[in-house]
Amino acid sequence: MPNLQGIRRRIRSVKNMRQITKAMKLVSASRLRRAQERVTSARPYAKKLREVLGGLASSAGDYTNPLMEVRADEKILAILITADKGLCGAFNTNLLKASLEFVKSHQGKKIEFITIGRKGRDFIKRRNIAIREEYVGLVSKTVDYSHSIEIAEKVIRIFSEEDENRPDKVFIIYNEFKSALQQKLIVNQLLPIGKFEEGETSPASDEQATDYIYEQPPAEILGKLLPHYVETQIFQGLLESVASEHGARMTAMDSASKNASEVIDKLTLGMNRVRQAAITREIIEVVSGAAAL
Repeated sequence: MPNLQGIRRRIRSVKNMRQITKAMKLVSASRLRRAQERVTSARPYAKKLREVLGGLASSAGDYTNPLMEVRADEKILAILITADKGLCGAFNTNLLKASLEFVKSHQGKKIEFITIGRKGRDFIKRRNIAIREEYVGLVSKTVDYSHSIEIAEKVIRIFSEEDENRPDKVFIIYNEFKSALQQKLIVNQLLPIGKFEEGETSPASDEQATDYIYEQPPAEILGKLLPHYVETQIFQGLLESVASEHGARMTAMDSASKNASEVIDKLTLGMNRVRQAAITREIIEVVSGAAAL
C-alpha cells in the first residue's frame, strides 16, 4: 500500500512546481505583449524599406555592390538565433533540428555559424561545428537596434573581406512570430542580397508602386541603404525570435500548470483512498476485537 506521508510530500512538491510555472506564465505573458508590439511596429518599416530598395535598384541600372556579389557555393555562414533559456516548448528544438537539416543539406561544403543564444551555441559546439562568432545573453534582455548594427557590421566585414575563408553565402535561421501558439521557422539567405523587384508589395495589397524623385544618384543611395537593409533583417529576426520565445514559453507553462493540477487531483484521490482503507482496516480490527471478547 502506498505511503500516506510520501503522497502528501509529493503533492506539496507538485503544488510548489505549479506556483513556479504559473509565475513564469505571467512573466512571459507580460513580456509577450511588449515584444509583440515591437514586432508589429517593425514589420511595416522592413517592408517599406524593401519597396524603396526595389525602386532604387530599377533606377540604378547595372549597379554592383560587394554585398550583391554572387560567388561560388562552397563556403557558407549561418546566423542561428535561439533562446538563452529552456522551458519554452519546442521553440529551441525546432531551430536546432533546422540547423542540423541545414548542415546535412550542404554536405561537402564548409559551414560556419554565428550563434545568438546559449542553446544554439551549446548545441553547435557539441557537434564540433565551427562557430565564427557567438552572442550569449543578448536575447534575454531588451533587444536594441545597436545590437543588430554590431552583428551586421561583423557579418558584412566577414563577407566583404579579401580572404580565402570568407563565406560565399550568409543565411539567417530564426522563428517568425505568428501567435502565442504558432511560430514559423525561417531560413533566409541574407547575403549576397538578391535582386529587388520594383515596388515589391504584399500579394494581398492593392497598393501601386510609388515613383520617387531622388536628389542624389540612385546608385549612391542604394549603396548606403544596402548595409542598413542587412541591419534591418537581423533586427527583424531578433524581434521575431524574442516574441516567439515568450509566446512559446507562455504556452508551455500554461500546459505545465494544467498538467500539475491534474497530477494533484490524481494524487489527492489516491491519498483519500489510502486514508479510507486505513480507517476501514482500523474499524475492522476494533470490531473483531470486540467480537472476540
